[in-house]
Amino acid sequence: MDARFSRQYFAGLDDLTEIRQFLESKAAELRVNPSTTYDIALAVTELVTNTVIYGYQKKPGFIEVEMCLDNDSLTIHLRDHATPFNPTLMPTPDLSLPLEKREMGGLGIFLARQAVDQLTYRELPQGGNEVTLVIHQISTRDHDERNDEYRS
Repeated sequence: MDARFSRQYFAGLDDLTEIRQFLESKAAELRVNPSTTYDIALAVTELVTNTVIYGYQKKPGFIEVEMCLDNDSLTIHLRDHATPFNPTLMPTPDLSLPLEKREMGGLGIFLARQAVDQLTYRELPQGGNEVTLVIHQISTRDHDERNDEYRS
């Protein structure tokens, strides 16, 4: 089964609930298991929050969310026209340090990386960003079985 859904949202923190509902609704239509749906929603929420706060700096803008099912891989494309930022270049936070000794930032991107099999970035030719999230074998693979590594 191949399917593609796309929707554009105002880039505001108030729209996170609506984006999450869109993802959950379309995932249910595609019969994606609940743990995978949770992973997708977590990753997208973290990345969209960063786009709103740091990319658009709370100024007006839009974010396009596209969900594609191709065979047994689920792909999410997040597109915006915010300041270019490549999340794959963010270092992995040192989780062994106590909270008070950790540097601020990067945990949301780390969580997004852990929630998916693949996270890639490209700067759009017309300006802006596209972050692509992929989860392979959605019908058979559970989150606990996933390799913790990611590809950038």
